[in-house]
Amino acid sequence: MASANLEHRNQDATCYCGNLDEKVTEEILWELMLQAGPIQSIYMPKDKVSGNHQGYGFVEFRGTDDADYAHKVMNMVKVYGKPIRVNKASQDRKSMEVGANLFIGGLDPDVDEKLLYDTFSAFGGIITTPKIMRDQDTGLSKGFGFVSFESFEASDMAIDCMNGQFLCNQQINVQYAYKKDGAQGERHGSQAERILAANRATARPHQNFGVGPGGAIEGGGASGP
Repeated sequence: MASANLEHRNQDATCYCGNLDEKVTEEILWELMLQAGPIQSIYMPKDKVSGNHQGYGFVEFRGTDDADYAHKVMNMVKVYGKPIRVNKASQDRKSMEVGANLFIGGLDPDVDEKLLYDTFSAFGGIITTPKIMRDQDTGLSKGFGFVSFESFEASDMAIDCMNGQFLCNQQINVQYAYKKDGAQGERHGSQAERILAANRATARPHQNFGVGPGGAIEGGGASGP
């Protein structure tokens, strides 16, 4: 079974899989996602102390169409009774983005994208690899970055828990990012964005899958709201 690191993966053909039960292994995730299309690699970050996975992973498909299909049919599938989150990991994520976008400032130069992901994914699903702003010539961090969550519950919790905390011995600033296309000085996290996000959530189809004997995936039909 192939495995790939963040920097070597084709993001356009990769899905983030979150809210995974502790019993889900790479083999089970592979078997489940294989129903959407041929898989190139799977990566499930492990806790350095316990060796257990951290509740999420990345599945790289051989083609972008397979990743798109996986997001459509596998999101909210139940495995071991828990609905998993399946989202495209690429920057082309407007259909998933709800506006739960955070600005992370005061970053130590040693903080990289993986550390941001490992730190903030504890609060909920992240829809793409975090972005650290870097100098174009040197590649060095400018000391700030961005994290986009799939829900405002997750982003609110991240702000409450991480704003003013220390990361790599440096105090960080966590708040909603400014909107790129909004009025000057307007940040994400508005009531209007939250209402739109709630409406999207109620419109999502759900599927029920179970893990049978030997790790087999058992499927059920989709049902709309």
